[in-house]
Amino acid sequence: MRIVEFVAPVEFVAHINEKKDCLMSQDKTQNDPEVLWFNIDVPKGHGVKPGDMIKVTLEKV
Repeated sequence: MRIVEFVAPVEFVAHINEKKDCLMSQDKTQNDPEVLWFNIDVPKGHGVKPGDMIKVTLEKV
């Protein structure tokens, strides 16, 4: 069952360790209920950089 799906820009890519990075995009105010953000670890080699647009999909399985 799909819970939410949205497109947002990657604002920052953080180096976590030798195996993974963290992709981040955050609402500047946290007051707008229409703006969703993400902070997710991904394996190295993803090729994503700040400014790239990505689609986030959350599904319950």
